[in-house]
Amino acid sequence: MKAELQKQEERTATIFAGDYLNKITGEKIELECRRKIQAGCDTLVVNFSETEIVNSIGVSILLGVIDAASQAETKVVFTEVSEDTSQLFEMLGLTNHVTMQ
Repeated sequence: MKAELQKQEERTATIFAGDYLNKITGEKIELECRRKIQAGCDTLVVNFSETEIVNSIGVSILLGVIDAASQAETKVVFTEVSEDTSQLFEMLGLTNHVTMQ
């Protein structure tokens, strides 16, 4: 998992989800996302370009990130999501709360 903060004026943080989003990697992603939100980022981008599998615990953790971002009025964007993962997110309703790119 990698994290980067883009230009400070934009206050956009990009988090890379890694190849398998499960409890272990999910907790790392959640911690990093919460740090970026607390640091004042107004757009949180989660990049799934390397992600092959997302399990149910990973989805649950993403819901926690979405909730924390919503409370802080931070926009959440999911990018480079595979077709299968995109269908999963849509079926579970995550796409109602994030922007998909």
